[in-house]
Amino acid sequence: MELIGSTLTATYARPKTSHFLPAISTMASSYRNTQPALAMNPSANLWRTNSYYKSSVVPTTSSMQRENLDLTRAKTMFYPSNRTALTTRYTPDDWHKSNQSNYRESESSRKSAERLRRDTIRLMQDKDQLTRRTQENTSKNIGERLNDIVFWKSELSHEIDNMVTEIAALTEVKRRLERALAETEGPLQVSQECLYHREKRMSIDLVHDDVEKDLIKEVEVIKSCQERMRRHLDRAIAQLASNRAAQHELERDLNDKVTAQRIDDRCHYLRNTSDSISYYRGIERLDPSLSLPDSWSKFTDDNILRSQSERAASHKLRDEIEILLNSTSNEMWNQFNNANVAFTNRISETADAKNSLQSHLAKTLQEIFQTEMLIESLKKALRDKENPLKVAHTRLEERTRRPNIELCRDNPYHRLVTEVREIEDTIHKLKERLMEAENTLQILVKAKTTLEHDLSIKANSLFLDQEKCMSMRKSFPSMPRLVGYT
Repeated sequence: MELIGSTLTATYARPKTSHFLPAISTMASSYRNTQPALAMNPSANLWRTNSYYKSSVVPTTSSMQRENLDLTRAKTMFYPSNRTALTTRYTPDDWHKSNQSNYRESESSRKSAERLRRDTIRLMQDKDQLTRRTQENTSKNIGERLNDIVFWKSELSHEIDNMVTEIAALTEVKRRLERALAETEGPLQVSQECLYHREKRMSIDLVHDDVEKDLIKEVEVIKSCQERMRRHLDRAIAQLASNRAAQHELERDLNDKVTAQRIDDRCHYLRNTSDSISYYRGIERLDPSLSLPDSWSKFTDDNILRSQSERAASHKLRDEIEILLNSTSNEMWNQFNNANVAFTNRISETADAKNSLQSHLAKTLQEIFQTEMLIESLKKALRDKENPLKVAHTRLEERTRRPNIELCRDNPYHRLVTEVREIEDTIHKLKERLMEAENTLQILVKAKTTLEHDLSIKANSLFLDQEKCMSMRKSFPSMPRLVGYT
């Protein structure tokens, strides 16, 4: 359909699709003469708007009505705002796609709900079975605990019945024990000094590493050995005075076992239908226990052994003290060696980290240099684009001065516009890349500062571990001194 709705002498063919805009072209082939159409159809100008055309004949009533109708159609179909409203409507394809999307979403929701329902039912069943199994295992554990209490209670009762008051002389063993206890003060002070010096590490090197763990464990081992030595020393002193203390410990332990048995027996027979059950908020996070199963049984066993040693005479207690001295000396020496190995590994690891940091610092410095060169290249590239952009702008500006019909939107005009946009897009991209390069440079400079700071930290850590700590750890007591011979 030909549209004759402007003062120009050219006609434009409307494209079939609304999503395609007609190309702007001023070629000679795009111009057509409208005069033949007007000659063949004199009524073709009836629908032209009054703002551009006026009739040379006095219109009749019927011709005026037809002209108003044509004007209304022209306003509806060819005004730009009305054309835009028509092209923004949805298509039947969009309508069908929307329906299909809703169907798929509904089906997905139903499947998710069904899967959730199945999983929830299975979860409730599994958790119900797990709760029953857990309660059965707990009742079984309490029953086993009751058996242990009954066993140890019978042992304590038997030992109390067979308690004797005979005491052996432990003077020499007591003297050795006191001497070995005094020898542990030196290693304890060295370990604490090492921990104190390592607190002077800086920043990221102030870590809870294997060396610190072994040093803390070394302090704990020495203190544990001291505690056991003091305990055996107290045992020897108390046994020299009276064996009544051992009997008292046995009786007190027996009373505790009776109380524990009564409590655990009541807990063993608790059921879900019992009347005395209730909620105790936070009780599962409260741990008032003072011992573990091993230490619990060891406590009673130590009491019984103490009583048996008092009955069996002084040589059994001397044997126990001898074993104690050997075990504590071995524990302290083993832990001392473990700490030394940890020190060696940590020193090697720190030295490797320092060398790696130096390597990374060199690479970072090189990358900083290359990034700076890249920034200079980008700046030069931006400067180089100024003159081509000026040339394109100047050409466009000069061509605006062409007179009359020569002011044509020809191929050079389109090419110049494209050239300006391409150059501006190039400048925009170069500026973005320049900003990225500058940000990267800042990151590299920050990384360089971090590496230099970390290098100083590693040097300080090496000095503390290698010079301060390892030099003090050369004066650990020998094995004979730890067992109290010299």
